[in-house]
Amino acid sequence: MNEALLAEMQFLIEIDKLKTIERKTRIMHGDRLENDAEHSWHLAMMALILHRHANHDIDLLKVFKMLLVHDLVEIDAGDTFAYDLKGHEDKHERELQAARRLFGMLPPEQADELMGLWVEFEAKETQEAQFAASLDRLQPLIHNYRNEGDTWQKYGITSEQVTNRNREIENGSEALWGYAQELIRSAVERGILRSEYEQQNH
Repeated sequence: MNEALLAEMQFLIEIDKLKTIERKTRIMHGDRLENDAEHSWHLAMMALILHRHANHDIDLLKVFKMLLVHDLVEIDAGDTFAYDLKGHEDKHERELQAARRLFGMLPPEQADELMGLWVEFEAKETQEAQFAASLDRLQPLIHNYRNEGDTWQKYGITSEQVTNRNREIENGSEALWGYAQELIRSAVERGILRSEYEQQNH
């Protein structure tokens, strides 16, 4: 049997593990946590629907590819919580090792393409990577807003932290950053997201 085909199939079987990697965010219409595969699918759908709000003309196919690839490394490295400062110290090294193992399962040309997409997403320097990253930031923000601030409250996250974490949405889409800011303001008004001052004096 064709060796390249066998390698591709082994890779596709291996990445089914993405469905088992839980994130810290609950799904919007239920009580269970979202998994990485669901997150990646949702981001791809967001790109399809929202790409006209990008700051620049973008290669949508490239954005799709980045969004499908960007979290595969978490099969080995696990999901690092957005606000876990300690976990972020070695996040890149853990994920780079995972990228080398996972993408290395593929024939060289495909391995190079996926590694390139992952590196580009992480660097956030191209217009496509910046737009993809803006969606990656916006999606959990929407989840938390719809879930009555579930993750924010569980981990004591403040409105300042949420604003600082999500500010880079503007790099990919000023329109989506405007939307995100409205969600943050509304969350504070509704009392599902507290300011640092409120958190300290609660």
